[in-house]
Amino acid sequence: MLDISPVLLLGTAVIFLLVVARLNSCLFTPLLKHMDDRAESIKKDLANAQSNSADVDGMLEEANHVIAEAKKEAAAIREQAYNEAKEVADAKLASAKEDLEAKSANFIKDLEAEKKALKESLVAAMPQFNESLKAKISSI
Repeated sequence: MLDISPVLLLGTAVIFLLVVARLNSCLFTPLLKHMDDRAESIKKDLANAQSNSADVDGMLEEANHVIAEAKKEAAAIREQAYNEAKEVADAKLASAKEDLEAKSANFIKDLEAEKKALKESLVAAMPQFNESLKAKISSI
């Protein structure tokens, strides 16, 4: 019926074991080493990504801090410029006020002088007005 030849069976087993050993040394071992190296590389990349994420968070926090400081500094500069402008405006206003007061005082002084001159001229011309008035009354 079925003839099994022990020599062929033994030869086939030896060849199978040799092929398995050769595949193990040439294919499976390098393939497993490559897979282990790849897994290790992925772990390192994940660790680096987490480290980079922490670095990015730190840089983002630092950038926010710098922006906050810049806003504070800008507000201080704006406040200082506002105060300086207010001081300059107040000084100009005070100068203009003093100038107007001086002009007003000169105007009042000139007005008083004109009033005094007009009064003196009217007092000096009073006898002439009296004579003119008497002449008018007598002509009526």
